Amino acid sequence: MAARVMAALSGGVDSAVTAALLQKEGYAVEGATMLLHENAEREIEDARRSAGRLGIPFHVFDFREEFRRLVTEPFIETYRSGATPNPCVLCNRTVKFGLFLARAQALGCELVATGHYARLARDEKTGRYLVRTALDAAKDQTYMFCMLSQEQLRHILLPMGEHTKQEARELAEALGLAVARKRDSQDICFIPDGDYPAYLARNGVRPQLGRFVGPNGEDYGPHRGLEAYTLGQRRGLAVAAGSRIYVIGKRGCDVLLGPESALYSRRVFVRDLNYLPFDEPDGEFYAEAKLRYTPRTARCLVRPREGGAELLFDEPQRAVTPGQTAVLYSGELLVGGGTITGAE
Repeated sequence: MAARVMAALSGGVDSAVTAALLQKEGYAVEGATMLLHENAEREIEDARRSAGRLGIPFHVFDFREEFRRLVTEPFIETYRSGATPNPCVLCNRTVKFGLFLARAQALGCELVATGHYARLARDEKTGRYLVRTALDAAKDQTYMFCMLSQEQLRHILLPMGEHTKQEARELAEALGLAVARKRDSQDICFIPDGDYPAYLARNGVRPQLGRFVGPNGEDYGPHRGLEAYTLGQRRGLAVAAGSRIYVIGKRGCDVLLGPESALYSRRVFVRDLNYLPFDEPDGEFYAEAKLRYTPRTARCLVRPREGGAELLFDEPQRAVTPGQTAVLYSGELLVGGGTITGAE
């Protein structure tokens, strides 16, 4: 009897092709779209059409209340605290591979699949599930898996990790899928216009007003709210400082400004570090780290400490932002990740 798989259909091309590839491999595939926020009608209908074209059962999982509690409320509170959150990593752990997996299993599907570009494998010696970078390096999404548990990983299939984006579009066209040339989403799903301050205001966050403060204590006047600024920002400050000036920190409700040279740090502190190849390291070790969602990594020494780790980089890193995710690699192997709390 074929294993039953619930494919998470986002309404895009990658998830639709994922379902098709698993069908071809002989799995009994069903599809489901998660209703996470308002104004998701188009995604649901695109997913429904893809499922219909593939001839698979289709479900809609209404997780709006849970998504609000688990993702958007923490997102809002992190901004309120002055940090910059990473809601996609949190959503993957709690919703996409938490609630979605549980609902799929309740419907009789032991496995779930998504269109993420990453490769999963099982280490035969340790029995642990490992995540490796995708064949298509430009589309690699292993970053999003850094906080998952072994229990979650053992129920996941990621067929897109062995394919390129171009192959996905070609296969979708060959199958007659309407989403074959659909544009990829680039923004946080619940803030499609990218206007974070407006979103926060709509959700009851009153701007935390304060002053722009220069490197020598200069008062550059009021800013429009602490939540509107992030480390490394230069544009949109509307400050006449006579030279290029950047957001280099926050103190209370004040936004600290200074030269770009003040943005660089070698020592970064991380909490809640989750490891994939092992439960805990034997001691300090070297890794390549990403401090934001980009292809670039930087070599660092990982020094485990209670509740997290200290990352000591060979080269100073620019605009290390509290609330963002530090993700560790060893070559193509994803080692783990945690939340940045600060830097020196």
